[in-house]
Amino acid sequence: MERALRVAVVGAGPAGIYAADILTKAAPAATVDIFDRLPTPYGLIRYGVAPDHPRIKEIITALHHVLENPRIRFIGNVDYGVDVKPEELTAFYDATILATGADKDRGLDIPGIDLPGSFGAADFVSWYDGHPDVPREWPLTATKVAVIGAGNVAVDVARVLAKTADELLETEIPDNVHKGLLASPVTDVHVFSRRGPGQVKFTPMELRELDESPNVEVVVHPEGMEFDEGSMAAIRAKRSLKMCVDTLSNWCARDPRDRPRRLHLHFLQAPIEVLGDADGVTGLRTEKQELTGDGWVRGTGEVTDWDVQAVYRAIGYLSTPIADLPFDHATGTVPHEAGRVLDLDGNHVPGLYATGWIKRGPVGLIGHTKKDANETVTSLLADVASLPLAAQREPGDVLAYLSGRGLGFTTWDGWKRLDSHEISLGEPHGRKRVKVVPRSEMISISNGG
Repeated sequence: MERALRVAVVGAGPAGIYAADILTKAAPAATVDIFDRLPTPYGLIRYGVAPDHPRIKEIITALHHVLENPRIRFIGNVDYGVDVKPEELTAFYDATILATGADKDRGLDIPGIDLPGSFGAADFVSWYDGHPDVPREWPLTATKVAVIGAGNVAVDVARVLAKTADELLETEIPDNVHKGLLASPVTDVHVFSRRGPGQVKFTPMELRELDESPNVEVVVHPEGMEFDEGSMAAIRAKRSLKMCVDTLSNWCARDPRDRPRRLHLHFLQAPIEVLGDADGVTGLRTEKQELTGDGWVRGTGEVTDWDVQAVYRAIGYLSTPIADLPFDHATGTVPHEAGRVLDLDGNHVPGLYATGWIKRGPVGLIGHTKKDANETVTSLLADVASLPLAAQREPGDVLAYLSGRGLGFTTWDGWKRLDSHEISLGEPHGRKRVKVVPRSEMISISNGG
């Protein structure tokens, strides 16, 4: 007779939800509880995707379908390692899969990076996506802004900064975000990439969306549009990269258009210092790079000071360390072998697994997450015979424990109440939804208050 596995998944983003889906399909007797520190599911799909990306957010439809599975439960507003210690979960579950993702900014070690007016992109994304744990206001006082990076987050941040606030009114942005963007005096947003156009990391869709605003002129500066053999080989090998390069080349060659705001794309410019003082950022210094023939770059010694009053670094996300577990701070991952979490001696921690960005680092698209989750679930199922047996196995046991601890957790039914409420807030204004931001308000609505 098949063992009726009880598994906890920590993290209700795509990685955690996919792992639950794959596991319950592979083990028909298994049940899964998905925990998240936020009161809502979906992780970075809700709090890390720009509000004017409705097509990307359509993945929520597929994730919603998974969470409707009666053998999968969502338990929100429970912070793993804070509200519930890792060892406490072993009383209720045979195994735990960590899928905590990455929501912090990777650092940039250059002088001035900590000046007032120098920001991490992840914090700004959390603000405009209405994350409950960030301040309601953002200092949008700069007329000229620099964004460092050449990935999707960099172009998302640049686009949101450059657009007028009213262009975003058709999205789900909270009222405080619209109010903040409405007061922004920005006229120019400069995006800087250390490498050339043949090494960009953004996708064609994200790039093309930069040019869809009637109020923003996208300017590709020709002095950085250079290619070497390594660049050309990469372009030939990857269709999406060729599409990006073709788009950039077309924009570079077209005649200027008279629009009130400008979004500049600079290639082969490496930031080397944020300029300013205790009062804030006054500029960004970059060093011109040259291609080395293999797609990499080196500095030329030629520097330029750019007149900007704010700097946003979008050079990658980083995961937060997991309580009482080894953690590689350089890669932002827990050590593992095929998803099996390893201790300091390299031994598998019994019953503990990882998937998603906490396992492989913050790289790859959502499609990679399914393959990653499949590997982890395969390892877990191969270990079933040796997994420690949880003592308190009834589904109500863990809920009683959480209630006894005074934890105001949320549920899947609660999310559906909040979801309906947000949709109702948007309907009078012709919007799909308006996000509720305060955590206490989300919990109250979720729990029928």
